[in-house]
Amino acid sequence: MKAFRLEELEAERAVNDGAYLRFLHERNMSAGLYALDAGAADRQQPHAQDEIYFVVSGRGSITVGEETTHVARGSVVYVPAGVAHKFHHISEDLRVLVVFSPPEG
Repeated sequence: MKAFRLEELEAERAVNDGAYLRFLHERNMSAGLYALDAGAADRQQPHAQDEIYFVVSGRGSITVGEETTHVARGSVVYVPAGVAHKFHHISEDLRVLVVFSPPEG
């Protein structure tokens, strides 16, 4: 078993001064914590893997392909591999759990 605590992941991400912290990499999936502060620009590019985003905290919007939706704590968004996507209009610091399948990196 591997178990993680969100506050410890957030602290590790902040110490490493990055928006993304991958904390799990397994044969069929990987997971990370993605952080975008209010007003920040999301610079990510489409990924070669399917993704699931689970919003842990914060508020903003996400555009996936041609579709846009508001996200907040508890939102879950699926992004197919290769599809352009961006978080934007971030009004409260976003903290998002990201699951990739197959694993990224």
